[in-house]
Amino acid sequence: MSRSISLNFGAAITALFALAALGSLAWTPYDVAAFDIARRLQGPSTAHWLGTDHFGRDVLSMVLAGARNALAVSLVAVLLGAGVGVPLGLLAAARRGWIDELVMRTNDVIFAFPSLILAILLTAVLGPGAINAVIAIGVFNIPVFARLTRGAALSLWTRDYVLAARMAGKNQARISWEHILPGLRGLLIVQATLQFSLGIIAEAGLSYVGLGLQPPAASWGKMLADAQTLISLSPLQAIVPGLVIVVTVLGLNLLGDGLRDRLDPRLDGER
Repeated sequence: MSRSISLNFGAAITALFALAALGSLAWTPYDVAAFDIARRLQGPSTAHWLGTDHFGRDVLSMVLAGARNALAVSLVAVLLGAGVGVPLGLLAAARRGWIDELVMRTNDVIFAFPSLILAILLTAVLGPGAINAVIAIGVFNIPVFARLTRGAALSLWTRDYVLAARMAGKNQARISWEHILPGLRGLLIVQATLQFSLGIIAEAGLSYVGLGLQPPAASWGKMLADAQTLISLSPLQAIVPGLVIVVTVLGLNLLGDGLRDRLDPRLDGER
């Protein structure tokens, strides 16, 4: 897939996901907290385009509300990871020595645990819920951004314009903010896009095992968990949220790949 097609296709899917999530703040076809047992497990119809679940709730409304919650949890988790990880990476690259060693060895400890297992462990300790899910997903994002920032910043500290800034008397903090961080903007945007897609998977996984968003909040992972015993009766209940997760994550990954190709000039010489 060419760079432009990948970027455009990924951007279109991501925009559709964002519009669905933001639009659900103002409107959904039905109230996702309203049960209607008399209409449970109905197939697609003009009243319910994607049918109803085992509580009689409109599946389309659940998907839209789930998109909103997935967007909120993943976005805040990425912002948390970047907000802590990027300054740590800049600090490690600027100061080196024992500060660098402390930051990197702490990252190694966190990386020793698979991300989803770490998130399950933290939410099991802290308790289920949206806030704790954000904290659990955000904690794993911190070393990702810290390591990426440190590695890229180390190469920038040898550039001539940075050396000129040091000779001009600027301190390390000012150089990191004014000269190093702007040079990392494209790389961080790409990584944030990829971490956002992983955040959606993590949120769905936590909700699937009962440690993420709690009812009556809608979650794609919770929809999958509720549908697993109903596949023979109503396979659409499992197909819809599963397909939505796959398409959304695919779109975000394609967007990340397209942005990487567009924002990283080094790739032009390799193609």
